[in-house]
Amino acid sequence: MTLSELEERSQPNLDSAGAALMRELVTHLAQHRTALREEWVDRITDAHLLGAMTREEIFAEATSVYDTYVEALETRTLEALEAYAQNLSERIIPRGVETHEVVGIVLLLRDVLARSLFAKYHGDTSILNRVFDVYEPAANSIAITVAVGFVRERERVIREQQEAIRELSTPVLQVRERLLILPMIGLLDPHRARQLMEQLLRAIRANRAKVVVLDITGVAVMDASVANHMILTVDSARLLGARVIVTGLSPEIAQTLVNIGVDLSKMNTVGDLQGGIEEAERLLGYKVVPTAEPPPAAMAL
Repeated sequence: MTLSELEERSQPNLDSAGAALMRELVTHLAQHRTALREEWVDRITDAHLLGAMTREEIFAEATSVYDTYVEALETRTLEALEAYAQNLSERIIPRGVETHEVVGIVLLLRDVLARSLFAKYHGDTSILNRVFDVYEPAANSIAITVAVGFVRERERVIREQQEAIRELSTPVLQVRERLLILPMIGLLDPHRARQLMEQLLRAIRANRAKVVVLDITGVAVMDASVANHMILTVDSARLLGARVIVTGLSPEIAQTLVNIGVDLSKMNTVGDLQGGIEEAERLLGYKVVPTAEPPPAAMAL
């Protein structure tokens, strides 16, 4: 069931009597705004929620949340609430506020308002039942909207952090002109392998590289999907005018490449990173010339 479907079920259309009763509830909640808001903040503090925020900050947010909450009850629309929930999430997630805390404070507000309505209408059971028939579906819908909005924003932040970590874990290093090294460490999944290919090809073009050393010494295992990405990387680099030297190929990964039909004779592979750099320098025309030994120091008389 989608969020919109859940909201539709939890917000049945009100008849004229129900709409009039909702207006009466909203008027009551607006008139008692100060006392109810203070009670809500006290309960948030007692429940040890929003611990990353000061009481003054909690009180300021509680004022905005309360007003937005009552507005959603009055208008029976969630657009303003969704926008505020998004803004709130962007501000408090970096502070370390957890999902259960946001859900907790919204449920506490629902409870505080429900208790106030009970105190007002408990003398007439029939009216009290009608009050909660109107209030509870709307309050539940508001709680769902805020919770889902927070979770979505938190997931977005997590995805951005994961992307940043992946970028840091796959650095393309320029060791000399036209020579790049890409050391791979850790687990390679298809997403990271695809990111690797894109990052490497961008670096080849930006640095006008002619040779790339792809070191996979730190990669323990590689499945067929990831191996195919590596082959595509080698072929794509060749189309950009760069040769790829693969170093640190383990027997297990070599077996995976053979099993998927890769002709290893068409890949330039070298046993270790040092050998790969030496081969790259040879391809680029560099020569290692030993320096002359210094003459022996004259013996003191």
